[in-house]
Amino acid sequence: MPLDAICLNAVKNELSGQITGMKIDKVQQPERDMIILSLRGKGVQTLKLLISVGASDARVHITEYKFENPKSPPMFCMLLRKHITGARIIDIAQPPGERVLSLLLETIDAMGVKSEKRLVVEMIGRMSTIALLDNDGIIIDCSRRIGGELDGKRSVLPGLIYRDPPQQEGKMDPLSVSAEDFNERLKNADSQTIAKWLISNFIALSPLICREIVWRAYGDTEYRIDAIEDEGLSLCNEFMDLMQKAKTKIQEPWLLLTEDNTPFDFSYTQIKQYETYYLLNREDSFSCMIDTFFTRSEQKKRIDQRSSATLKTMTTARDRLIRKMTAQRVELESTSKRDYLRECGDLITANLHVMNKGEEYLSAEDFYSENNSHRKITLDPLKTPQQNAAKYYKSYSKAKNAYKFITEQIKNGEKELEYLESVIELIKRIETENDLNEVRYELTSTGYIKKYKQSKVKQTESAPLRFLSSTGKRIYVGRNNIQNDKLTLKTASKSDIWLHAQKIHGAHVIISCDGAQPDDVTLNEAASIAAYYSAARRDSKVPIDYTNVKKVKKPSGGRPGMVIYNDYQTILATPDEQLVTRLRENT
Repeated sequence: MPLDAICLNAVKNELSGQITGMKIDKVQQPERDMIILSLRGKGVQTLKLLISVGASDARVHITEYKFENPKSPPMFCMLLRKHITGARIIDIAQPPGERVLSLLLETIDAMGVKSEKRLVVEMIGRMSTIALLDNDGIIIDCSRRIGGELDGKRSVLPGLIYRDPPQQEGKMDPLSVSAEDFNERLKNADSQTIAKWLISNFIALSPLICREIVWRAYGDTEYRIDAIEDEGLSLCNEFMDLMQKAKTKIQEPWLLLTEDNTPFDFSYTQIKQYETYYLLNREDSFSCMIDTFFTRSEQKKRIDQRSSATLKTMTTARDRLIRKMTAQRVELESTSKRDYLRECGDLITANLHVMNKGEEYLSAEDFYSENNSHRKITLDPLKTPQQNAAKYYKSYSKAKNAYKFITEQIKNGEKELEYLESVIELIKRIETENDLNEVRYELTSTGYIKKYKQSKVKQTESAPLRFLSSTGKRIYVGRNNIQNDKLTLKTASKSDIWLHAQKIHGAHVIISCDGAQPDDVTLNEAASIAAYYSAARRDSKVPIDYTNVKKVKKPSGGRPGMVIYNDYQTILATPDEQLVTRLRENT
């Protein structure tokens, strides 16, 4: 469901106890509509406050997810760094019934004078924006500029005095309505579903909550007003009970999950209308609930959307190669009789003295057979015996050359197919936009996708993923094939430990151990990481090969990411997402 105003109020109450009094240490903008504020306070570890104003994923919460930032920070990010880095959060406010949060900040200007600024986060669909206001309420700048027409409509532009979003006409605030007002409105309601009536008469209620209220009252989310028999008593009681819990801050973060544990929806109260169709999970906090629902699932969804064209291109190239290799194998099968053609030429040559032009076949003793049986050889009656022999020798020569050429083509095709499969698997594991750009660069350099005009801004190569084992050992993971080569063949020490999923596509994993044998804990954790960053991510047990880096070589003419190795050992590992998340460092 959208983060409605009542759920946002619960988030605000939770954040007030967490971040009030903390200072803004860093400001980052990993995406156009997203800001990350790194906060620090006395005796408290650094927290990261995520602010998103995307049309479909607007939210504010503490996040544990690690985001990759662009190499050049956007202008709005630079402006925020100038004005609010070092500022202290002294209050969080929310206008009644609105999906708007306002962070009151205590800042010190260039002259050392204390002043106040406000960071206003509006989460209102396509008009969502983040606005920075000065001490007088004048907009310094905003992430998305709204309005500008001379038609009296509200505008959010630099230099204007900030005004709260206009209230929805004809709708009541559910947190302030009385039972009498509720029943009075219900009496005058037209014939329609109760859920629809609730949405059209009250602000701050999502469709999910409206259906839930109706279900709790009458056991049917589609229950209609004209079917009410108790004068709305059950409906009013359920409505007022839920609103009273919201007013007294008795709210709980509940996440709805599908059978495969994919987040489906969330709420500030236990949702009962789906009965046993969806799983209900009580989260530790509202931030944890929203982080799970939006950040992890939406991040993966956005990357999948952006990488779909590249994935389709590579899948098409792979399928085309498979069809080509199938045709080549059929053609290779046709060359299997090449020795028979040569033998026929030899038999004709051996029997030239008994042959005459115009004969349609030759029946001669087959000295190539074990029992010296006769072989019947078809002849061209228009050719002389010598010409028939030359014809069979020529066919033999063509078949022999074709066998050699097609065998080499199939061998090269198998290497190319292995590379394409590795790239397709890599695209499916992409986590960030920069990872996708690097894969596209690799595919451009190998000729699989068209090379476009390069941007004037030089793209900096990203670093490998970094992990720290439970015993303090560094573990590195290549993000793509080019980075795998660089990590294994250039960056890693020859005495480091190299790991890779056995006989399947996956990332190169390096344990930096300074020549020492890694402890069992580190080795098992690195193996689990290697299993997670492989094509066998969903398997329960994955064989992982490991050896010293010095025993890993690049084969001649090998595609990016392809290596050979020997004198290795194998360990069984379980892909563990929680372990990967816990050990991963921000890069």
